[in-house]
Amino acid sequence: MPARHGGQLEERAVAARVAVGELGLVVARRCSHLADRDDSLSYLAGYTALNDVTARDLQKADVQFTRAKGFDTFCPVGPWIESELDPSDLAVETRVNGSVRQSGRTSLMLFSPDIIVRWISRMMTLEPGDLIATGTPAGVGPLVAGDTVEVSVQGVGVLRNPVQAFDA
Repeated sequence: MPARHGGQLEERAVAARVAVGELGLVVARRCSHLADRDDSLSYLAGYTALNDVTARDLQKADVQFTRAKGFDTFCPVGPWIESELDPSDLAVETRVNGSVRQSGRTSLMLFSPDIIVRWISRMMTLEPGDLIATGTPAGVGPLVAGDTVEVSVQGVGVLRNPVQAFDA
């Protein structure tokens, strides 16, 4: 089960876990094959902070990213969904133990949130409750037990999770 805001991230038996702070897009209504003229952001319930925790050693070793990103507690989101927000130029920052690891703006992303929603809808139907990770600024770094990760998204708030050792 993914960690929630304030929930603990488990330090798994992998060599290189990293925190990856992102803007999360939460789908409100079904959409498929959106055209360029469609207002893709109108299909969203809102925006949240997302920590796409990744086991980098497994990501590099496996052809598929499922194992590297799929451990229990590896994608906490929160602290809530903000529905009244313009996502075009938001600050996104990740801190570990108070030190900035990532800092960027959504205006500097390769693809804007509206393009991301439209593009994904052309490959698969998006359903209410689906969560889209939008990508991350440079600067990821390792996590160890005892760390506290904070992902802040301007206008949303701060997602905060401690890292604990995994008990098998």
